[in-house]
Amino acid sequence: MTVHGQQLPGSSSSGEAPDASNRLSFVGVTTAQSAIMRVFPVWAAHLGLGDVVMSGHDLPMHAPRERYREVVAEMRSGRSELGGLVTTHKIDLFSACRDLFGYIDFYADLCGEVSCLSKRDGVFRAHAKDPIACGRAMDAFVPEGHWSDADAGALLFGAGGSSIAMTLHLMTVREPGDRPHRIVVVDRNPARLLSMRELHERLDTGVAVEYRENLDAHENDRLLAELPAGSLVVNATGMGKDTPGSPITDDAAFPEGGMIWDLNYRGELDFLHQARRQQPDHGLAIEDGWRYFLHGWTVAMEEVFGIEITPVDL
Repeated sequence: MTVHGQQLPGSSSSGEAPDASNRLSFVGVTTAQSAIMRVFPVWAAHLGLGDVVMSGHDLPMHAPRERYREVVAEMRSGRSELGGLVTTHKIDLFSACRDLFGYIDFYADLCGEVSCLSKRDGVFRAHAKDPIACGRAMDAFVPEGHWSDADAGALLFGAGGSSIAMTLHLMTVREPGDRPHRIVVVDRNPARLLSMRELHERLDTGVAVEYRENLDAHENDRLLAELPAGSLVVNATGMGKDTPGSPITDDAAFPEGGMIWDLNYRGELDFLHQARRQQPDHGLAIEDGWRYFLHGWTVAMEEVFGIEITPVDL
């Protein structure tokens, strides 16, 4: 990993001791269990970030609005607070705290979510970095030109922030000739599906998207069976990490030559194990969420610390 950029908060060009109270916040559900708590101190030392500590904020899923505002107000007003990263709560936190931000970037406004908080020139800033992080991770997993000579599609289980980021990358960043012919998004929450549909309609990219309200794993099996060879299948539900199980049953059949992506990297990882059992017979390419996790943090750190990070051998 290499880094290029400007003087960092928490570091000193004069040789003076850095401010030991500088904090980078992490808003999640079970932050102490995240690998970032072990990884960040190593990154901070390697990148020369000074004496910066990680501060975890654990909130239950869909926490009360007041709790989100308490955490964000503390980050905004604290002189030692540099910014932070948000997981799981990206949509709810943004909805509860939108008025607390002095700057909202394009993707945050478009997607109605926030994954990164930063401060620049006295302005408290909200960013949605998932489309960038997701794109970097996907481009390393799904080769360029994958959809150009195939009838392959994409099936996304879950319509939350990660799926929104993924569809944005597939529909707008990939070249028009290298996009899925059809994207199917499945979620149990009709409001999430409606929100995604409205966002896609604003883009008008011409990519066909189907929005399926469903919580029956057997119906998900049927949707999986309909996919052409080489299709992308993604578990973006949190099942296997935040909640038990998998969006499909053990009887489900993955498409031949499919690209299978479980966005989880820790937990029971049921979906990932289901795919691995079929890998030899179906020629599957399988990815977990570790690379996405790393890119999610590096793009946030680039924004918070005003640096450029080039990950090597993720």
